[in-house]
Amino acid sequence: MAAGAAAPDQDPGAAVPAARQTILVVEDEPALLRALRINLRARGYEAVTMQAGRPALEKATQRTPDAVILDLGLPDIDGIDLIRELRLVTSAPVIVLSGRTGPGDKIGALDAGADDYVTKPFSMEELLARLRAALRRDGPPPPARPVAIGRSAVDLAAHLATRDGQQVRLTPTEWRLLEILIRHPGQLVGGRRLLTEVWGPAYQDSTHYLRFHMAGLRRKLEDDPARPRHLLTEPGMGYRFQP
Repeated sequence: MAAGAAAPDQDPGAAVPAARQTILVVEDEPALLRALRINLRARGYEAVTMQAGRPALEKATQRTPDAVILDLGLPDIDGIDLIRELRLVTSAPVIVLSGRTGPGDKIGALDAGADDYVTKPFSMEELLARLRAALRRDGPPPPARPVAIGRSAVDLAAHLATRDGQQVRLTPTEWRLLEILIRHPGQLVGGRRLLTEVWGPAYQDSTHYLRFHMAGLRRKLEDDPARPRHLLTEPGMGYRFQP
């Protein structure tokens, strides 16, 4: 079913949120914006809708949303630039809606800090399922104190990494990988799960992405990247953060 024709009735088996979660929707096409608002409200979400990027950024600064759904083709700011600016004020999941289907567009959005990428035309049911998954991934809360990785320290709440007291610059993708692992200390996190959560379902077999970015994290944070003690690989299964 196309997005504009989606009916607002409840998805079979889809749970209505226990608490009313706020979804910021940024889309300049009025008919699609209306369809998204109707469907979100029908499922128990509070939908805050905007047709331009700058007002949406101001709204997110004033009141942190639980998730953001945004189009890349906005009238006042490029969607990828908006994602970067949103990441300065909120860690809420960002789901991109876009007619841009090229790999470069998807990678650019994900590297800027998006959590998922949905191409138009799309199924409203699939979008809502991805939204529920993104909201589930947003917890558990980050550790209250900085986490030690050898001589490095990572403060998820402050979005700050240091090594020997000096700030270490991590890319948005490195941050997302690191956050997932640190939020599950000592637990094996499967490679497919990491790929899905960071890049989206279409990238479940792109294991080279994980190898590349995990190697970057080890170079920046581990005392001996060739013999990591904290950011561990479980061959054929996934990765583990060992405190």
